[in-house]
Amino acid sequence: MLVDDENELLTIPVIAARAGVHATTVYRRWGSVGDLLADVATSRFSGDLVVPDTGTLRGDLERYAFDLAKDLGDPDTLALVRATVGAAGGTGAKACSGERAQVLGAVLERDRARGNRPPTLDRATDALLAPLYYGAVFSGRPLTDDWVRGLVADLLRD
Repeated sequence: MLVDDENELLTIPVIAARAGVHATTVYRRWGSVGDLLADVATSRFSGDLVVPDTGTLRGDLERYAFDLAKDLGDPDTLALVRATVGAAGGTGAKACSGERAQVLGAVLERDRARGNRPPTLDRATDALLAPLYYGAVFSGRPLTDDWVRGLVADLLRD
C-alpha cells in the first residue's frame, strides 16, 4: 500500500483532492496511481543526467555510479522509486532506471569509439545498476564510495 506523508492511503481521489481537481480528471489522464507515479518518475529521472567524461572508462563509470548512489541516497528520490516500483511494477522500474541505463550505454559507447573494448551494456547493468538499485531500494545498505568503487573494479576485472 502506498501512503502519503500523513499515512493516508495514496489513491486517485486523495491525489485529486490535493490537486484541487475532480478524481475523474486524474483517472482520465492516468488511470491508476501506478501510471501517475510512472509519469512522475519519468519526468523526475529524465533530462538532468549528464554523461560523465573524465577521459577514462574507469573514471566515467565511477563518476556515473557515485552520482547514481548519491541520488538514490536522497530520501525523496528513494521514496519515489519505491512507490513507483511498488505501484507500477515493471513499468515503474523502467521509468526509474530507463534514462540511467541510456547514460550508462553512452559511457560504454564512447569508450568503444575510443577504440577500446568495454563491457556490454547488459554486463554493466548487472554489475552497476542492479546492485545500486537493490542496495538502495530493498536492502537499505549504505551506498558508500568504497562499495561503489568496488562495483566498478569488479566490472572492469572481467
